[in-house]
This record gives sequence, structure tokens and C-alpha cells, in this order.
Amino acid sequence: MKNIILIGFMGVGKGSVAREVIKSSDYLAVDTDDLIESMENRTIKKIFADEGEGYFRELERKVSLWLEESLKNTLISTGGGFHKQKNLKEIGVIVFLDSPFEKIIKRIKNHPNASKKLKKRPLLNDLKKAKELYDQRLPEYKALADIIIDVTDKSAAQCAKELLLKVKQYA
Repeated sequence: MKNIILIGFMGVGKGSVAREVIKSSDYLAVDTDDLIESMENRTIKKIFADEGEGYFRELERKVSLWLEESLKNTLISTGGGFHKQKNLKEIGVIVFLDSPFEKIIKRIKNHPNASKKLKKRPLLNDLKKAKELYDQRLPEYKALADIIIDVTDKSAAQCAKELLLKVKQYA
């Protein structure tokens, strides 16, 4: 089994889908944002506030190199900008979780922990800028993806089932 890398815009449900995949497979799971927070012993929001986005992207680069060298048979959930790492294809099969921007925002706002989820994502503080970022990243995600899964109005379990079926061809 190869690694599976979940890419997509922040809040699309990468973590939720990852949790469902590991319930019904032999994959282990890691989250790149969690790895970065552990490395730095502070939150993503604090890293952005203290050091800026450039420093955060350098941390992502370090994590991407570690993932390539260290992990096999792992499902890797990534932050929204992690797709810019140059070695993604060497790490594993890239799965883009796709959904319209408006549906992503609605999903976050309807979540029981909505305020916590919004607080965790500093780039969503300005929805106009976030939409511009989404529009910029969408073609990048699609170009990188080995597999695209439309998660719109689907449960995480439905998406996980579809993902595992489609990933079999890359085994």
C-alpha cells in the first residue's frame, strides 16, 4: 500500500475523511498541521501570528521531506497550502477532496465547534480573501490530483468508501 495524501481547501473535511478511512482500512493516519504544531509546540494560528506565513511554509517543507523519507502505508491529511510542496508525488497517491467554496464555509459554520474551527484557520478571517485564495488554489489542486473526490453533500464515511475504492488501482 502506498501513502495516500489528502489535499484540498481548508475546512473541506480532510481530517473527517481521514478518520473514516482508518476505521475501515489498515492505514495509519497523520495530519501535517498536527505534526507542525508538535514540532513547534504552538498552534498554527500562533505560528502565523508570531512568524508569518513564509515561516509556516518552511515548516511544511521540512514535514514533506520527513514524510517522503519516513512513512509508508499512511494516510496523510494536509493543510490547505501543503499541495505546494514539490515532492508530493514521491510521498504517495494524491487525492483532492473537492467542494465549492460556499459549501465549505457552510460546512464549517454548521459544525458544532464552528467558532473553534474558524479560529484555527487564520486565513479564513476575511472571506473575500479566502475566496480569492480558493479560486487560485482550485486549478492547482486539480492539476496535482491522481484522484478527485467530490465531497459536496456526502458524509465522511461515503467519501472514505469512494476513496478506498479508487485508491486500489494505485496499490
